[in-house]
Amino acid sequence: MKLFGLAGWSGSGKTTLMVRLLPLLIRRGFRVSTMKHAHHGFDVDKPGKDSHSHREAGATEVLVSSGTRWALMHENRGAPEPRLEDLIARMTPVDLLIVEGFKSHAHDKLEIYREANGKPLMALADPHIVAVASDGPVPGLDRPRLDLDDVEAIAQFIVRHCRLERAA
Repeated sequence: MKLFGLAGWSGSGKTTLMVRLLPLLIRRGFRVSTMKHAHHGFDVDKPGKDSHSHREAGATEVLVSSGTRWALMHENRGAPEPRLEDLIARMTPVDLLIVEGFKSHAHDKLEIYREANGKPLMALADPHIVAVASDGPVPGLDRPRLDLDDVEAIAQFIVRHCRLERAA
């Protein structure tokens, strides 16, 4: 399973790009999964649901399953946040896993950069950023710059960079 990341400051457009990239990569015949890192507490469960009651009662893991999908919720309960490698090991293998966030992890990634955000360019300090997608010029950039609006070109860059090949 190939791993590629999207990194950028909050509000840069990582999720928007991810949602636009997925259909293009899937239409090309690749099986793609995603993983998103949240920097804050989040919940996918709702009070009043049985699964929420199970977690509130102390269950470490609650798996909910139907004919449409299944979801596993795991409570860290004071344990450290799992490493990216541990989370990847839990996933079903696919052609490409695109990770949003995990910006300090050492894996190849595309930085989504908008000068208007007023944040520094991460590529200057991160050798694992292999290219930058931006909505304008990026002076002094020493790696490829892709137009943030040209999602086809970004998809093609990822396919080439990850050496993805369609299954026979």
